[in-house]
Amino acid sequence: MQINLTELFTRDGKELDVTAELDMTAFDAPDGVYELTDRKPVRLHFTNLGDRTLGVEGSAQFALLIPCSRCLEPVKVPFELDITRTLLMEPSDKERAEALEEQPYLQGYELDVDQLVCDELLLNLPMKVLCKEDCKGICNRCGANLNRTDCNCDRSSLDPRMSVIMDIFNQFKEV
Repeated sequence: MQINLTELFTRDGKELDVTAELDMTAFDAPDGVYELTDRKPVRLHFTNLGDRTLGVEGSAQFALLIPCSRCLEPVKVPFELDITRTLLMEPSDKERAEALEEQPYLQGYELDVDQLVCDELLLNLPMKVLCKEDCKGICNRCGANLNRTDCNCDRSSLDPRMSVIMDIFNQFKEV
């Protein structure tokens, strides 16, 4: 959803409260695309701080279906994001370089709520998601989910460089 911010520039200190729906149904993360569920409207509060600068505070609540890092089953991960940003409206290239601030969610006087939430979400993604703490994962031979079933695969995968040492141990077992 796009929000037009032009009315905030009529005077310093002017405030605006906006409730916006998230249009995105999936989040394109660096390691895959995750489905968005349980979306609630995003609430944003804008304040004109003067000198063509806006302050934004808000919150977003939703859940992502992220695959478990061990067994690849989808896990519903809830997110409650607190958004706090300062928007520099049309700064010069020099000011933008000094601030080291990129604002891809801002195009002129239009703020893209979905892009703002995506930027915030990238900073809050968990490094590892597990369906449960004692998840057994999948079999590296047949691919069976070991949480649901036991397979009869030989899981003793040894390092081929250790085969000489294993031969020595096998010789001592016979004695």
